[in-house]
Amino acid sequence: MFSKETYVQRRALLKKSLGSGILLFLGNDDMGLNYEDNTFRYRQDSSFLYYFGLSFAGLSAVIDIDNDKDIVFGDELTIDHIVWMGTQPTLKEKSERVGITCTLPSDSLTEYLHKAVQKGQAIHYLPPYRAEHKLKLQEWLGIPLGRQEGSVDFIRAIVKQRSYKSEEEIAEIERACNITADMHIAAMKMLRPGMKEYEVASAIQAVAFAAGGDLSFPTIATVNGQTLHNHYHDNTVQSGDLFLIDAGAETAMGYAGDMSSTIPADKKFTTRQREIYDLQVAMHLESVKALRPGVPFVDVYDLSARVMVEGLKQLGLMKGNADDAVREGAHALFYPHGLGHMMGLDVHDMENLGEIWVGYDGKPKSTLFGRKSLRLARELECGFVHTIEPGIYFIPELIDLWKGQKKFNDFIHYDAVEAYKDFGGIRNEEDYLITETGARRLGKKIPLTADEVEELR
Repeated sequence: MFSKETYVQRRALLKKSLGSGILLFLGNDDMGLNYEDNTFRYRQDSSFLYYFGLSFAGLSAVIDIDNDKDIVFGDELTIDHIVWMGTQPTLKEKSERVGITCTLPSDSLTEYLHKAVQKGQAIHYLPPYRAEHKLKLQEWLGIPLGRQEGSVDFIRAIVKQRSYKSEEEIAEIERACNITADMHIAAMKMLRPGMKEYEVASAIQAVAFAAGGDLSFPTIATVNGQTLHNHYHDNTVQSGDLFLIDAGAETAMGYAGDMSSTIPADKKFTTRQREIYDLQVAMHLESVKALRPGVPFVDVYDLSARVMVEGLKQLGLMKGNADDAVREGAHALFYPHGLGHMMGLDVHDMENLGEIWVGYDGKPKSTLFGRKSLRLARELECGFVHTIEPGIYFIPELIDLWKGQKKFNDFIHYDAVEAYKDFGGIRNEEDYLITETGARRLGKKIPLTADEVEELR
């Protein structure tokens, strides 16, 4: 938890931005895993954390701008709770730590909102992403489940505020990034042929736990790196495999790190692996060099894609003009995702508020395959924190589909690509802060170049 003043100032800025109405914040509840008392790991809603700092289940809050009230709604612990959970501060004491002096019982929120509606006050809420949120909005405000889109002014005000990371947030993100780097380095040191993927995944998680953190998202640790979000961990690592790791730590305060690395199962890359790996690193390094305020991130993505196309042309896998190939989307056979995403209290920061607002500043997204998966395209600004994660993948099913459709024959040598259908995928990822003059990598450096990887191996 930051200082009380931090949360008071954040709420004051939000009030000023919206001007009037009631801002409704739905905290997260516990969720049963396979029965009610055996719950998933608890994680508070990130916007609730940002403005109220309270990581406890069963809370809601309002910022009543018209009446200048900030209220946390929740219930005090009973003796039964204390028997099982131990002595804890009261809700009032917890709330006072973040500058909230008014707390009310949970069941009084419905009446509070109904009275506000009768007075003609506007009630702003955020897009719900959990079932209990949707049911509460239906009960409290009478909004049908299919029409709970959230208040655009509220969404935009929060995105505008959370996008710019303060010095104390940057320090906390860097803490997460340092743990994340340690997770990757531990995995890179231990990987050997004959191991199970889950052995690596468990070692990654152990590093996060030992540092007092948790995982910021489910770990990807796989010999099938061509599958972008592969959370299956039961394969046996074989000599000749490439092993892709995408993993991040979350600090106790909820801030995230997110890094990727790709390593050979053996101590050295094969010649073919190194050729593709070096090309991916070139994409990465050229992207980093281009980072600075005022640059549209979509332009950096296009740059990374052109670097890849030129490299694949030299390897005989692509042909034609690189600018044309990227504009028309031929590059997406090998690079079907974006270059990066915003990061902070969420590993994909504020994704529940909508990519159109977070990554595009309200501008429309492309519908083109590959390009439509850009989570971030807007002009970069000082204070943004985001990832850089270009990749090169050989996805057999996609290759077969496009080849059968004779798609982009002017740009792709399908006969040559056929020989790479067993290759897998490569992605390396780092986290960057946009500064006044450029960008700064956050967290410890993990091996990136092939020489650095092989030296660690």
